[in-house]
Amino acid sequence: MNLKEKQIKAEYVYKGRIINLRKDEALLPNGATALREVIEHPGGVCVAALTENDEILLVKQFRYPYGEEILEIPAGKRDRADEDPLECGKRELKEETGAAAERFIPLGTLYPSPGYCGEIIWMYAATGLSYGEQQPDEDEFLAVEKLPLDTVVEKIMSGEIKDAKTQAAVLKLKLLKNKGKL
Repeated sequence: MNLKEKQIKAEYVYKGRIINLRKDEALLPNGATALREVIEHPGGVCVAALTENDEILLVKQFRYPYGEEILEIPAGKRDRADEDPLECGKRELKEETGAAAERFIPLGTLYPSPGYCGEIIWMYAATGLSYGEQQPDEDEFLAVEKLPLDTVVEKIMSGEIKDAKTQAAVLKLKLLKNKGKL
């Protein structure tokens, strides 16, 4: 069965600094049409950085849409849609935590909200860490925390860590570690 939908018409409702909002008319497989609202985003990267003591580097920051502080792994958006995800990950790890890594291991990609958003998040594990100064963006306020990997997994499983990219990347890292592939 063909499930593909075809864009018939697109209208930009909003073009912003981080996202664009588009309203599309789509042709459905059965010949009917439907309205689709799409958020365009250049994509992002997250890094599950593992210390030599089996700790994960996390950042705590206030996330405006939720009105609360969120504990998550270092992450950020690509500056351009064609920016190399690995280079973005290296930059974000350094900016947010001050850390650099000798080794980056791809953990795949994540579609955070495929019902309405075209964002793709590239996930990496990082090992062989060295530390320097944080270099956060001027509008970025965060605190760095190191927690044991098993504690982070417990916080994910209990629902205390709610961030999707953190959940996926840390659980993938844990599986690789358990299989001796890290």
